[in-house]
Amino acid sequence: MSNPVFSNSPVFGDPNDKRVREARARAGVGATTTQTIDAVTLDKMYEAPSATPRETGRLTYDDVIIKTAGVFSLLVVSAAVTWTLVPGLWMVGAVVGLVLGLVNAFKREPSPVLIALYAVAQGMFLGGISLYFEQQWPGIVVQAVLATFSVFAASLFLFRSGRVRVTGKFVRWLLIAMVGYLVFSLVNVVLMFVVPNGGEFGPLRAGWLGVAVGLLAVGLAAASLIVDFDSIKRGVEQGVPAKFAWSAAFGLTVTLVWLYLELLRLIAIFRE
Repeated sequence: MSNPVFSNSPVFGDPNDKRVREARARAGVGATTTQTIDAVTLDKMYEAPSATPRETGRLTYDDVIIKTAGVFSLLVVSAAVTWTLVPGLWMVGAVVGLVLGLVNAFKREPSPVLIALYAVAQGMFLGGISLYFEQQWPGIVVQAVLATFSVFAASLFLFRSGRVRVTGKFVRWLLIAMVGYLVFSLVNVVLMFVVPNGGEFGPLRAGWLGVAVGLLAVGLAAASLIVDFDSIKRGVEQGVPAKFAWSAAFGLTVTLVWLYLELLRLIAIFRE
């Protein structure tokens, strides 16, 4: 998987992957037990209405939607407070958000408290950095927000309609492309400190090259969203515990934050 939030989870991964099977065995996911049931109890169970996924404690799409809305609301409120009162704390939010993001991504069991703290820290970062962009290019934040939701909606439509299928080849391509983009971004950051007058976003993210790279990054983020949707669909179909809705919400938030930042930078390059 491309998103470590899903790929490192024993419940969202591909069951054909050996590492996922081993992780599930360690976590006890999918284990069954045998017990003796008398005839009367068996008749009552047969006549009773079928239990819903919610009643059996299994993951549902409603769980994912509610948890995602909650995490995103925390992020938006934190961003608004930071924008209005303490925009200078954006660097603190960036560092804390990065640390909490890594901790949550590699935890086997979701922690609602840590995920909520991540949303608050990431909101601090986004609030401060968005204010900076808004002061440089008035109106850019609204444009980036609308563009983010548009890409999200388009990605969801492509996934639900079956026009884009998540296959092993698709995931491998996405993983290779994202590693290449990460290396490119690190080189660009280094050049920002080495090359004089490297531009607002680094020498490799200026002009038409910056536009091309920005469009590629937005495409990678959109493809990552599609893989996230597929992971959530697999989790629901396999009946994983409902608590993993927090992991799904966290994974979607991580991808959406990345998408928003890429669109913010891309629009700024266009407006320059």
